[in-house]
Amino acid sequence: MYLSVIIPAYNEEKRITKTLLDAGEYLKNQDYESEVIVVDDGSADNTAGIVSGLKNKIKNLSLVSNGLNRGKGFSVRRGMISASGEYRLFMDADNSTPISEISKLLPFLSSGYDIAIGSRSVEGSNIISAQPWQRKFLGNCYALMVKIFAGLYGFRDTQCGFKVFSAESANDIFSKCRINGWSFDVETLALAKKLGYTVKEVPINWQDSPGTKVKIKGIIKAGFDLLRIRWYAIGVKQEKAD
Repeated sequence: MYLSVIIPAYNEEKRITKTLLDAGEYLKNQDYESEVIVVDDGSADNTAGIVSGLKNKIKNLSLVSNGLNRGKGFSVRRGMISASGEYRLFMDADNSTPISEISKLLPFLSSGYDIAIGSRSVEGSNIISAQPWQRKFLGNCYALMVKIFAGLYGFRDTQCGFKVFSAESANDIFSKCRINGWSFDVETLALAKKLGYTVKEVPINWQDSPGTKVKIKGIIKAGFDLLRIRWYAIGVKQEKAD
């Protein structure tokens, strides 16, 4: 088995070192091969320099640079399509969900699911430290919009940044994605549903990371992106890639 770990990063110089060292330490002790791909989304700080400096400490660590700030969706899409792994995980640079949680998701892919997604809302999940109430309220508003506009009533948590795809589903779904912002999670699940890929929502450990912000204007933009996702999905053929 070969696992690719994709980490999108934008101005993460204060948090990326711990995330990468934790990932490297965990992966080196597993009985499968792996790679870690950091996609730097045009950071204005020293994120890229820090990642490059860790290449001698972390096996198969590589850096991909967008040059300009293109968005989380663009970065994850680029990493997923360029990855080599049989299974492809994307996780957040803030380490809200530790890499060790992959052990809860991989068995579902091994048993036949195409995609497994970490969830903070299904039974068995463990929220170590919760979001501030303002962020939680905005998140609940967005979750309602996801159900109404994208029709994803079957998922409790679309936005947890910890999802693993088979190579086949990753190549098929991400080649069709068009959303560059953080509504890309919804787009991937909407496409998975339309294309007939099987998805398992799995409870995970999660903790809020200080410094992560969601603003009203971001929610408004995300709402428009949900309408775009619905419109884009109309033109997608309802079948998996050959």
